[in-house]
Amino acid sequence: MKRWQERFLWIIALVAMVYGMVYVDVVWRAKESFLEGEKYWRWADHPEERQQFLDTQLTREKAVLENDRSRGKLSPDEVGHRLEIAQFDHDQALKESSIKYAYIWYQTTADLFSPPESRWVKMAREKMPVAKERWKAELRARKIPFEDYMID
Repeated sequence: MKRWQERFLWIIALVAMVYGMVYVDVVWRAKESFLEGEKYWRWADHPEERQQFLDTQLTREKAVLENDRSRGKLSPDEVGHRLEIAQFDHDQALKESSIKYAYIWYQTTADLFSPPESRWVKMAREKMPVAKERWKAELRARKIPFEDYMID
């Protein structure tokens, strides 16, 4: 085999390898994104699980801050300030719509991680319209005015 043919084959192999790595990465990211949407979908059906998750997260943050205070890394004032922020973030997260986030994660999966048209992208495209309708129903139930263009 001539030297240029050998180099050409190496280049083709390298391009195929890079393409394969990109393909695997995009499919993996689509899966992660879809599963995040599924988590929020489940939380929309089971708000007590979401409450428990957020409460656990707040408890962990408080423990880390308290640990930092006891080690002298943070002053008591700074700990108090950060605790207020953590509590505010927790309260805001409780007010957010889980089904809205499910829709956004499905939309992200379908828009950002295709092509390739993986099974995760296909499943996200199937669930998007249902999630969108559930979100609209939730907004109507809360008597929050909206137009369709505001949701997309």
